[in-house]
Amino acid sequence: MKRNLIQLATVAALAAGMAIAQAPAGAQAPAAGTQASRTTHRPFRAAVRQRMMQALNLTDAQKQQAKAIFQQARATNQPIRQQLQQNRQAMRQAIKSDDEATIQQLSKTEGALTSQMIANRNVAAAQFYKLLTPEQRAKADQMHQNMRQRFEQRRARPNNG
Repeated sequence: MKRNLIQLATVAALAAGMAIAQAPAGAQAPAAGTQASRTTHRPFRAAVRQRMMQALNLTDAQKQQAKAIFQQARATNQPIRQQLQQNRQAMRQAIKSDDEATIQQLSKTEGALTSQMIANRNVAAAQFYKLLTPEQRAKADQMHQNMRQRFEQRRARPNNG
């Protein structure tokens, strides 16, 4: 049961990332080397999203539902992302001033905010998984298993540096 829930959450998270609507036409990815480019990975996520949509052969209705689910999750997480950004700025100041009590407090706050964002994404991923047909779920599960195997293989390789 626990393994199934973990697989569901992982597949759903993968599917969520892939099903998120593309950036508006004309939008540009952040400049290389900026904080945004290091954290968003938009080109990679867009490619993964596209492959997932094609592999699962979603209907137009499913695509629209998925888009709505993940847009809502992004909207829900937007204020949390802003709070995280403010928290990280305060953390930089606390580090510079060697304020251990503030560092501890801000670390707890960051953990709570991050947990909240992850929970919101996983709820959206579960909603997405629920709208898949049994055949699509089986395909998503197989894709997850393949991805996990590739990850484990990469992790097992020695670092050639």
